[in-house]
Amino acid sequence: MSMTDQPAHTHFDLTALPPAERYKLLTACVVPRPVAWVCTLNEEGRVNLAPFSFFGLMGSDPPVVTFAPGNHPDGTPKDTARNISGGADFTVNLVSRALAEVMNATATEFPSQYSEPDTLGIELVAGLKVRTPRVALSPAVLECREVQTLLIGRTRIVLGEVLGISICADAIQNAEKHYVDTAALDLIGRMGGRGGYATTRDTFEIRRIPFAEWQQENES
Repeated sequence: MSMTDQPAHTHFDLTALPPAERYKLLTACVVPRPVAWVCTLNEEGRVNLAPFSFFGLMGSDPPVVTFAPGNHPDGTPKDTARNISGGADFTVNLVSRALAEVMNATATEFPSQYSEPDTLGIELVAGLKVRTPRVALSPAVLECREVQTLLIGRTRIVLGEVLGISICADAIQNAEKHYVDTAALDLIGRMGGRGGYATTRDTFEIRRIPFAEWQQENES
């Protein structure tokens, strides 16, 4: 297909569709989505661990991440949303292929008195900048504190400042220059709705072209 060929499109008016149908369309197209395996503490100090794929990195000065913890079917906030408020801290544990199955198990709707790490045997280690622990086997962990939580209709958006990052030493190419072998992290992302995942092993590179070079090639 050339750049002048226009493919046929089917338009869906999201303002006229129920939430479940909007979800199907959006999650089918916005892919791959990185997985935020979020660890929080409740008022009693019990650890909650749950995955979210409505997640992204929003900037670096300061570094900000965002994710969207939803509600239970009865409309009450899920544990993650309830635990993150008033500037509470949390960790975002990125998920490798080796951790995919146990991460998926933490998506089970356990009652709030259950701690997913205790129930499923997931080893935790202490955070370095925050109270909340991190998943020991996660290849990269963001230690965060809540800056703001936005409610847009029934969508809850948590904005968190990243205070520190712990990266598996095997993936560090040069610590002084902060070079990381991203492929060595072997991270996964969500594809579509329930059950669909992708690895980050099939990658390619495209060099960014400076304007002067583009101008020389196209306007000379």
